[in-house]
Amino acid sequence: MRRLALHRFGLDGLAFDDRPAPQPGPGEVAIAVEAATLNRRDLLLVEGVYNPRQSFPVVPGSDCAGTVAAVGLGVTAFQTGDRVVPAFFPDWIDGEPTQASLMSSRGGHGGDGVLAETVIFPAHGIARIPAHLSAAEAASLPCAGLTAWSALATHGGVKAGDTVLIQGTGGVAIFALQFAKLFGATAIVTTSSDRKGEAARALGADHIINYATQPRWSEEARRLAPGGIDHVIEVGGAETLEGALRAVRPGGIISLVGVLSGAIAPLNLPLAVMRRIRLQGITVGAVREFEAMLKAIEASGLKPVIGASYGFPEAVDAFRAMKGNAVFGKIAIDFTR
Repeated sequence: MRRLALHRFGLDGLAFDDRPAPQPGPGEVAIAVEAATLNRRDLLLVEGVYNPRQSFPVVPGSDCAGTVAAVGLGVTAFQTGDRVVPAFFPDWIDGEPTQASLMSSRGGHGGDGVLAETVIFPAHGIARIPAHLSAAEAASLPCAGLTAWSALATHGGVKAGDTVLIQGTGGVAIFALQFAKLFGATAIVTTSSDRKGEAARALGADHIINYATQPRWSEEARRLAPGGIDHVIEVGGAETLEGALRAVRPGGIISLVGVLSGAIAPLNLPLAVMRRIRLQGITVGAVREFEAMLKAIEASGLKPVIGASYGFPEAVDAFRAMKGNAVFGKIAIDFTR
């Protein structure tokens, strides 16, 4: 079995090697990986930011999809040949997570990741791929897709007539845009790139705010939604949270899903208190949420956006593309070529 492992921090620390293919134990499933997609977390792991005390070697990557190659003792829900996609936290089944379940993600704290030709997952942590999705499209869903779904559906209750402000055009943001439109909401997207703004508009964004030319973007958002924003997808962190607080309506929701501009932010407490603003942290979601999202995607025919695809032998180039930050949509790694 071929895999891509990190032997030291930095892109030059990534190298292919061969290992015996793992075999499923009781309650487990072996998946022949057909595609994987990258998240920012994967690049941060490689660069030594995500876990500076990471031991080596480690296989990066948390999100993949493929077909069942073998099942372990006691597995009856799946059989060889089934098209499946693992959840990001395969041991977080439902309700509130335990600390142990939050350590079950792959490619970091939960052990080796998915950039290998065969991976093992517990049967309780995988789901069938909607029939209309490719392996790459399915592999884009476990982290970015479910984070957006958890924010807007599970914990947001977004509905027709609501206005959602989405910061940026990264993986979570694009899914948030797609889900907001699926629910019938008005979607406002902020970006610093006119090219990405036009791509977001083609996906259904109702309004685009270029914060490079409109640095007072929160005021523009309030102009577009005079009563205030119902729900903000907050990915910026330190440099954008104040703007989110000023843009959201009284009683509105801010879902904190990222800290791209910094993790420590001053908080305007009087503004949050007087407007009864709800700030909620979102850490992907549970397996049952994942299953609910997949059902909604299958029923609606929604298609994830794959912005670039690399063959498995070119996987390091996929990391370089993520570092370059020019791709609109998910970056996929195709194991079939």
